[in-house]
Amino acid sequence: MTTAALAFHAGEQALQERLGVRERMAAIGPQVLRDHMPDQHRELFEKLPTLLLGALDAHGQPWATMVAGPPGFVHTPDARRMQIAVAPGAPGASVVADPALAALAAQGTGAPVGVLGLEPHTRRRNRMNGRMAAFGATGLVVDVVQSFGNCPKYIQAREPGLHAVVAPPASAQVLGPQLDAAALALVARSDTLFIASASAPRPGAERSDGVDVSHRGGEPGFVRVEHTPQGVVLSLPDYPGNLFFNTLGNLALHPLAGLLWVDYDHGGLLHVAARAELRWDEADRAPWPGAQRVLRLQVLSGVWRAQALPWRWTAAQPAPQFSAMRQAAGVEGRHPPA
Repeated sequence: MTTAALAFHAGEQALQERLGVRERMAAIGPQVLRDHMPDQHRELFEKLPTLLLGALDAHGQPWATMVAGPPGFVHTPDARRMQIAVAPGAPGASVVADPALAALAAQGTGAPVGVLGLEPHTRRRNRMNGRMAAFGATGLVVDVVQSFGNCPKYIQAREPGLHAVVAPPASAQVLGPQLDAAALALVARSDTLFIASASAPRPGAERSDGVDVSHRGGEPGFVRVEHTPQGVVLSLPDYPGNLFFNTLGNLALHPLAGLLWVDYDHGGLLHVAARAELRWDEADRAPWPGAQRVLRLQVLSGVWRAQALPWRWTAAQPAPQFSAMRQAAGVEGRHPPA
């Protein structure tokens, strides 16, 4: 996906076609989707204390995770390579407990990796999708396949501060399709999640065409939780964006998603595997003013990792777009149901 002809894959193109923007995006894509990291992207990555990663396991299930370290733990020796100081078995990012890192360690060289660098308090974010070159005691090395920026919309601003962790992270807790009360409470109060997706892994292939990890934001309670006999179903609004449709285009081809919630108060991570369905009806998106589509996610399983991160964050400063969308819809003061 580094040439003009491959700027967007079939799933992304289908959604662009549905909205009548395919020709426009075909012209824009090659200008903004690069095969290297611009200097300003490298500058952001290298000062971050956290990094979002997406990976595929052996069954084609995407997983998302957040890894952490002192600023500088992400290094870009040149515009086409990223080095991340996270090693198998490292505290807070153990491949035994972390499903995304476990997937990368199991696949080996050439495995697709989705990367998102997000600085919440400035609302800067940049993406880099690549292939794993190495993963060992010296860290994770990723070669760039595709690099691009994202706008600051829908990001709830918060700033991290170091927390003195006095005990090692607890062992991972495996959750079933119903999750549990603590996990559901985190989902219900959250204003941010991350989603990993992949573009149609080929049957029998060792790797997919690519993996993305992206940000989704909303007002607290913006993810609706439903209990069904099959398990928990989550509904998530899709707001106007850059029309790339990286995530939704992936899900159109391969409807499995890896969701990640961060407990910003206590440093825990909730990883969730889900099956996705995109809905366009007005009735489905009515609870979320400004939403253009709704993503329904059938929970398949989950992993809870308490105290996985050494950081704790300040209270969020709300993104201005949500209040503006409610005002435009004439429903100021109405929030999405939990």
